Amino acid sequence: MLLNYDPFDTFRALERLTGTSRHQAVSGMPMDVYRAGEHFVASFDLPGVDPGSIDVSVEGNALTVTAARTAPSGDGDYLVAERPRGRYSRQLMLGRDLDTDHLHASYTDGVLTLTIPVAEKAKPRRVEIEHASSTTSIEEAPTS
Repeated sequence: MLLNYDPFDTFRALERLTGTSRHQAVSGMPMDVYRAGEHFVASFDLPGVDPGSIDVSVEGNALTVTAARTAPSGDGDYLVAERPRGRYSRQLMLGRDLDTDHLHASYTDGVLTLTIPVAEKAKPRRVEIEHASSTTSIEEAPTS
């Protein structure tokens, strides 16, 4: 027999009754986002998800990731069922300075990684400064 002992179960029962929590669940799709040079990288934890159920879409500046985790097939009754199942969705609002046309997605070892390059127009650039001749006066400057 499997025994699940949790010394903090009393606190969790109280949290369930009051609707509060010391540890808010993020979602079935926790993520990290960071900048690596000229790219932004978003990594989503999706263990046990069928890669065929993952969908990444971009509409305007909204990037949406959806995935499904199903229960393993079996005829037995669960004694403990803590792993989240079902369809999950996460939406990110992207800045207009990202190049979503060149977004890259990969799924390895239960982690979905999206790499989004910074748009060329948003990258820092050097502006050349025109130097006026010291002999040119305001009256001599061409007018348009």
